Amino acid sequence: QVQLVESGGGLVQPGGPLRLSCAASGRTFNAYLMGWFRQAPGKEREFVAGISWHSGVTKYADSVKGRFTISKDNAKNTVYLQMNSLKPEDTAVYYCAVALRWDGSWYRGYDYWGQGTQVTVSS
Repeated sequence: QVQLVESGGGLVQPGGPLRLSCAASGRTFNAYLMGWFRQAPGKEREFVAGISWHSGVTKYADSVKGRFTISKDNAKNTVYLQMNSLKPEDTAVYYCAVALRWDGSWYRGYDYWGQGTQVTVSS
């Protein structure tokens, strides 16, 4: 079993930065991908960013390219999401997730999910 704990969410003004962290733990942990998703009220959960655990290859949603950066620390089993130039439309609950295998897509096949952390962008 894998447990994921997000931290770093909160209230931030438009244009500001915020960094999210996701720490993974468990007796067995063999990640292929780690990713960030978000969900706003009334909307479907959407992919934000992902990173290959071994190669470091990254993938971003078009809506966050140039503003968000995903990174990892393998020794700490932790993934980060640095968010800059935040916009009100970035407001959502952000979730981290782990995929144990590659199924051909960055957007599906994730096996474990965190509880989420609220990010609110408002003046």
